[in-house]
Amino acid sequence: MAAPFELPALPYDDTYLAPVIGQQTVQLHHGKHHATYFAKLNPLVEGTDMADMSLEEVVRVSFGKADLKGVFNNAGQAWNHIFYWNQFAGGASGVSGKLKEMAERDFGSVDGMMDAIVNTGAGVFGSGWSWLALSDGKLVTQGVPGGENPLAHGATPLCGIDVWEHAYYLDYQNRRPDHIKDVLEKLVNWSWVGERLEEAL
Repeated sequence: MAAPFELPALPYDDTYLAPVIGQQTVQLHHGKHHATYFAKLNPLVEGTDMADMSLEEVVRVSFGKADLKGVFNNAGQAWNHIFYWNQFAGGASGVSGKLKEMAERDFGSVDGMMDAIVNTGAGVFGSGWSWLALSDGKLVTQGVPGGENPLAHGATPLCGIDVWEHAYYLDYQNRRPDHIKDVLEKLVNWSWVGERLEEAL
């Protein structure tokens, strides 16, 4: 994917994630918020070297540069949300294989990994993301502000939970930890996460 970057269609219909993520939330989140990041990003990269880069490359090269803050904010959020929607495709599945083995090694148990993702997300002040990532051969959680992600920090994203209020407020109000827990248990396709881990090792 190179500029002009386009909003991908959801890999399922807008009722697929209900009741954890309701239809109205999906419509607003994907059709309004996610679409806006693309609409703002394209004029910022037009006519620059970044217009020939992939979205992932734009995220990497723009992070931490004051003059490219607008580019990063929108590229990061555009990329994050593509990842976010895709991790739910195929339906919820259990943690198994290498992912289970590493969760037990790095977090003590699969439940320990889930708790870490929930606690990391609950601890993000304001808007941001709770990520499970592979960093230096270990599974870690990363709580980041705004549109940051593990790519910006030299790690591999494996699972990402959006903790901006637009992601959960219609369905969970201020109960962010409950939302994260339900997304992890009822929506994430952990087989897909495991495949990403295997590819990165």
